[in-house]
Amino acid sequence: MEKPQKTEEEQRPCPQGAAPDGGWGWVVVGALFVISALVFGLIRSLGVFFVEFVQYFDESAQAVSWITSIGLAMQQLMSPIGAAASNVYGTRPVVMMGGFLSGLGFILASQATSLLHLYLTMGLISGLGWALVFTPTMASVMQYFTKRRSLAMGLGFTGVGLASFAFSPLFQYLVEAYAWRGALLILGGLSFNMVACGALIRPLGTPKVAVKTENSTKLNKCSFLLSRIYECFELSLLTHRGFVTYAVAITFFNAGYFIPYVHLVAHSRHIGFTEYQAAFVISITGVADIVGRVASGWASDLGKIRLLHMLVVWTGLLGLSLMLIPVAVVYAGLLLVSIVYGFCAGAMAPLAFAVVPEIVGIERVLGALGLLQLIESAGGLLGAPLSGWLKDSTGTYTVSFIAAGSFLMIGMLIAMTLPYFWSCTAPPAPSPSKKKSQEGSAEDGLIGESTSSNAINETLCSGDHIPYSDEEVKVCLSNDATHSVQEQEEIPQEMTHRSNFA
Repeated sequence: MEKPQKTEEEQRPCPQGAAPDGGWGWVVVGALFVISALVFGLIRSLGVFFVEFVQYFDESAQAVSWITSIGLAMQQLMSPIGAAASNVYGTRPVVMMGGFLSGLGFILASQATSLLHLYLTMGLISGLGWALVFTPTMASVMQYFTKRRSLAMGLGFTGVGLASFAFSPLFQYLVEAYAWRGALLILGGLSFNMVACGALIRPLGTPKVAVKTENSTKLNKCSFLLSRIYECFELSLLTHRGFVTYAVAITFFNAGYFIPYVHLVAHSRHIGFTEYQAAFVISITGVADIVGRVASGWASDLGKIRLLHMLVVWTGLLGLSLMLIPVAVVYAGLLLVSIVYGFCAGAMAPLAFAVVPEIVGIERVLGALGLLQLIESAGGLLGAPLSGWLKDSTGTYTVSFIAAGSFLMIGMLIAMTLPYFWSCTAPPAPSPSKKKSQEGSAEDGLIGESTSSNAINETLCSGDHIPYSDEEVKVCLSNDATHSVQEQEEIPQEMTHRSNFA
């Protein structure tokens, strides 16, 4: 009995340095700050190039809008691939490769001779790079922090708002000084900084890979692989009423959320404001975005209102602010509406994912987030081109912003049909499936805390290294305790053998 147990410990080393809540973790937070700025801050500021592309290529607003939509859709669609690659090869090489692809896409785009060239470079190549850098870096920050995880994540994501404030006037200056080709070349150089950010990530354990057992046969390899894929990606959620309803609502949110960042600069110039005045509109929304995130987090910590109710309120206000943008024809009025829009957008963004555990349960949240990003990518892909088509058909952006606000309103109404929505208290936690209660899941050790000591010990024997939950670290650090050793020995051998594939 001692020899197999020793071999198991060698395969699953105890993470003595896991989740240190500081130290090198703050360097990883800094990497997330830079990456979030160079991904979402850059996406929000690409509207400066929108006017240049329309004039240079003599194409419609709808055709040019596909550049940003393809990049955003690729970032969301391929995010699960980035997470899976990190489990196999480790976070550092995946993030470094993503940073290289992001910069390469912009450098190749600087030599574009057609919109198709921009679709393939800024859209597909840079979008794939964004997918490889963002999700793995976010998971690394979660790995390094437990008690101060919310603070660390909040500091890392402030890069989005600060970049929205700084990038728009900076890009406008670069376009005037070096033309759009030179500006894209400089953006490629800036994006290469994400390679250095990836190099700063120190993994706290070995990558989580599937190991082959000695008694596995060729006959059951295919079926076993399919079952593991089905379990890891939580495909059973596609039959979960609450998850499907919320995924549809988030898709409508995504269809209208990014439209102002694509067309607000063009709309401002269309109604008579200068280039720098139009760029400053995006900058002021970035400042309001930061304040909105802080206010939303503070209100969430109070626990007075359910997260789902707060999300619906902020979404409704965001939709109304979008519909008011065409009404603001005076610059001061446009700035005021943009501030309201930025505040509501910042307040809504963190709640959109924080609500997921309340709907599907903490033990299935990782698979739910992956599927959610896959589904919502349809909204990000189609929202901006539809807005551009409406501008081409009407000659103004008025209908485009009204449509964007309508998308958010429709998503809000769909979210209000979720089970237990009208309850003032949070619904009971969804009961895990029979399979989940019998064996530890690879996702359980990534996000949530186990609710019983048996569940904790099952997770500890699953062979999952990165990242550990709070309870897993506590139990692993006290692995020499007698009762903990006894409970680990009581785990069925079949379960331990099977979970090594996680």
